[in-house]
Amino acid sequence: MRHRMSFVNWKAALVAATLTGGFLLFSGAPGAKADGCQERLVRADHKLHEAIEHHGPESRQAEHWRHELHEAREYCWEHSHRWWDEDGRRWRTDHDWDDHDHDHR
Repeated sequence: MRHRMSFVNWKAALVAATLTGGFLLFSGAPGAKADGCQERLVRADHKLHEAIEHHGPESRQAEHWRHELHEAREYCWEHSHRWWDEDGRRWRTDHDWDDHDHDHR
């Protein structure tokens, strides 16, 4: 009887591990999702493009969103050691962004 109980416990542990592994596989990057890094960067990048298009690259609106984009990149770097490059559509793992990459001057 004792042998059967350990088999049942082992089987339950295997099922739990499989479910946990599947959850982790499909959940993506937990740190980036939990702190909203990608969404914050996408929004700031988009708003900066709009501000440049509507008000010019040296407008106060563009400067505001350029600052917001910088802050979002710094936040993600501090919390995840990576940042989302919206123009390249990929995560970057080097602290190599250019705060003037949207200037087009």
